[in-house]
Amino acid sequence: MLSATILLLHDNARPHSAAQTQDLITSFKWEQIDNTPFSPDLAPSDYHLFLHVKKFLGGKRFDDDDDLKDAVQKWLTSQGAAFYEQGVQNLVPRYYKCLSNGGECGKII
Repeated sequence: MLSATILLLHDNARPHSAAQTQDLITSFKWEQIDNTPFSPDLAPSDYHLFLHVKKFLGGKRFDDDDDLKDAVQKWLTSQGAAFYEQGVQNLVPRYYKCLSNGGECGKII
């Protein structure tokens, strides 16, 4: 069921956990969700996106940083919605495994 309020998921980085930030979040009446301990198995950028970007970049050479940035941006925009949806959908069983393991994510692939 969807919540009628905003659910904010963020890590415990100093800017996020600072008293001033927490006061502001409270004043907005936003609910905060505890983030699980970091696991690359639960970060779609680590196990899905970067894996494919790495394959795309493999063996290529670029004259400068701008050429590299342009190539990666073009590649990212060329991927269809199904590519990104697959990465998000793969999170469901990964989160389930983590939660079933008492939050100890470790290597859950």
